[in-house]
Amino acid sequence: MDTSTFEAERRRLTAIAVRIIGSRSDADDIVQEAWLRLSRAEGIDNLPAWLTTVVTRLCLDHLRKRHLAPAIVEKPLADPAQADPETDALLAEKVGEAMQVVLDALAPAERAAFVLHDVFGYSFDEISEIMGRSGTAVRQLASRARRKVQGTPEPAESTVVRAHDGDVVRAFMTAAHGGDLATLLTLLAPGAVMRADLVGQRMGTNPEYDGASAVAARFNGTRGAAAVTIDGDLGAAWFQTGMVKVAFVFHLKAALIHEIELIADPEVLSTLDVLRVRTKSGGVDIH
Repeated sequence: MDTSTFEAERRRLTAIAVRIIGSRSDADDIVQEAWLRLSRAEGIDNLPAWLTTVVTRLCLDHLRKRHLAPAIVEKPLADPAQADPETDALLAEKVGEAMQVVLDALAPAERAAFVLHDVFGYSFDEISEIMGRSGTAVRQLASRARRKVQGTPEPAESTVVRAHDGDVVRAFMTAAHGGDLATLLTLLAPGAVMRADLVGQRMGTNPEYDGASAVAARFNGTRGAAAVTIDGDLGAAWFQTGMVKVAFVFHLKAALIHEIELIADPEVLSTLDVLRVRTKSGGVDIH
């Protein structure tokens, strides 16, 4: 790869990384890692999109690890104009104090969705490809982030709904473990769909399960998944030697499951904040 080709993208990539993680030095390291990966890659059709994806996922992995290591002191976001004289002044003005709030208040996935959409103007379809998440997921992440940036607390009604949605997911996985097909069907919207990423498909999962019957049949009798939170919401995951191999992200409306994301791509899994849910008895599964 011609170095000049990458250098033409460096400024944009650095700006994205700085605003997601809040540290110029860490952003430089991430962009350099992107260069190393590019030097080993072949057959890239859309270089800017490929680099944006790599940098964003490296930023998310960095934030997740930083979140798991509280002893590390986060560096404050430097003034972009001071950190890089060539940085777009208009963009710096647009970000301003709001970005500092983002760094302080948002979860990693929320930060990425907010920065890419609200600051850099990427469409949700583009962000879905970059983050390896569904369009539903990135819209929810950006909306939640925007509310936090604006200082708007989550409405009490939404808090109740989120708690109830967690109960629905828990009941769904319990029914799946018990082979209770009838209950599974009552918890799914008629047009429910589950989509698997490419890695999941290579593991033998169909690309898409369309309709409540297909989704229920796919989960009926499934016993390996453990209860987890994924970026703060209740979901499920399969673990192997302590590592997440597959994550299931649930999206609900009106107390019914409308969409399930099956994520098996290790690069995407590394960007998710997945925590086991422990019961009062100390267990982790939701049998």
